[in-house]
Amino acid sequence: MIRDVETLPAHVDLAIVGAGPAGLAAAATAARAGLSVLMLDENPNVGGQIYRAVTSNPVKDHALLGADYWRGEVLAQDAAASSAQHAAGAIVWSVAPAEGGGYELGVSIAGRSRLITAREVMLATGALERPFPVPGWTLPGVMSCGGAQTALKASGLVPDGRPVIAGCGPLLWLIAWQYLNAGVSIAAILDTTPRANRLKALPHLPAFLGSPYLAKGLKLMLAVRAKVRIISGIEALRAEGTGKVEAVVYTKTGREQRIAADTLLLHQGVVPNINLSNAIGCRQVWDDTQLTWKPETDAWGATSVAGISVAGDGAGIAGAEAAAERGRIAALGAACRLGKIDAAARDRDAASPRATLTRFERGRLFLDTLYRPAKSFRVPQGDTIVCRCEEVTAERIRATVPLGATGPNQMKAFLRSGMGPCQGRLCGLTVAELIADVRGVPMRDVGYYRLRPPVKPIALGELAAMPKTESSEKAVVRV
Repeated sequence: MIRDVETLPAHVDLAIVGAGPAGLAAAATAARAGLSVLMLDENPNVGGQIYRAVTSNPVKDHALLGADYWRGEVLAQDAAASSAQHAAGAIVWSVAPAEGGGYELGVSIAGRSRLITAREVMLATGALERPFPVPGWTLPGVMSCGGAQTALKASGLVPDGRPVIAGCGPLLWLIAWQYLNAGVSIAAILDTTPRANRLKALPHLPAFLGSPYLAKGLKLMLAVRAKVRIISGIEALRAEGTGKVEAVVYTKTGREQRIAADTLLLHQGVVPNINLSNAIGCRQVWDDTQLTWKPETDAWGATSVAGISVAGDGAGIAGAEAAAERGRIAALGAACRLGKIDAAARDRDAASPRATLTRFERGRLFLDTLYRPAKSFRVPQGDTIVCRCEEVTAERIRATVPLGATGPNQMKAFLRSGMGPCQGRLCGLTVAELIADVRGVPMRDVGYYRLRPPVKPIALGELAAMPKTESSEKAVVRV
């Protein structure tokens, strides 16, 4: 395992950004095909979000997190047994065309940066939780379900007191089940799933009946419902407290009610993490089913930019098992493009991953339709903070649209929304949907932030201290 920039290889055939299910599966597959592979990930160990800390988890009782989580061990072992190298704690802040072909990656580890090159780059950056801006969501004690799950997986930590969980989507039920296994007493689950979604999802139910997720999901939800108070039909939500969250106020059938809470966990689905693919210039398309932007890819994960591919949930949400198969398929595509295998071998070796992928993608439309978050929770009103980095409210964004801020990039110039450390990861979709709502146009007409490197915060001193290369000297010295 590589933990400092000095020992990074100067050049590889394939650089994979991300060590979750897609990155791990891709690394092992590409290495077996004969490529030199470097897998770069920000975390101290492999696993990504879904299998976070799977090789170093402090939780001794495997039943607490569930069998699906521990399947990540197989992926991690397979990648470790291959010739693929893994750089831990590695932040990829730039990917740009390299002189002479391929790509140059800016990589930071432990506060030091250097540039390396790769013939191709695969982005396995996974998903982010969809923004869930409600009044009071910036209070201490309010966090996302994903953040809570990270604390549980990485450190075995659960909140004190009685947490309230609010929102919609499979992860909401999973974290509740895991908390119950850990002995946490959950005050309530506030289900924001719109009732109308059930009828809309019904035509897609027959396909979902063949999904591997059906039995698992039903068993999990029944276990949670047997022990937790479920309040459905939530129309509005806010957190209240002085200095920290003390209560959750919800509206159902037009009536407000209050629940005392020490912690509020929010979740309304996940969306692809497109920041790096966006910054590279990969063409993005709007997915009106999953209500998100995603990079346009072909059957092998290749994007509109030659030599850049995307694998896993970063190309569209389908789950961990599907992400791993997409990683294998994308790796075979890269191996073929780089001349290590021919098209016949590529297609033959991809047959099994494609069959497994089809099985895990079966019925996805049912889940996407059922858990489509309500517009009222995606497009906030009043003084609800939207951009947490710059403390920009929904009201200010709405008032700025008529002044000429017809898209997220114009809004940056007016309000600096999306210009903080998160680079729009926590506000991008909300800002764009607010603009679309005010203008009365579809999201594809509004667009998304134009992102530029560095896509992650990096100190100027770190940039200045980078090892000098011939190309960098040519950039500042007249020759």
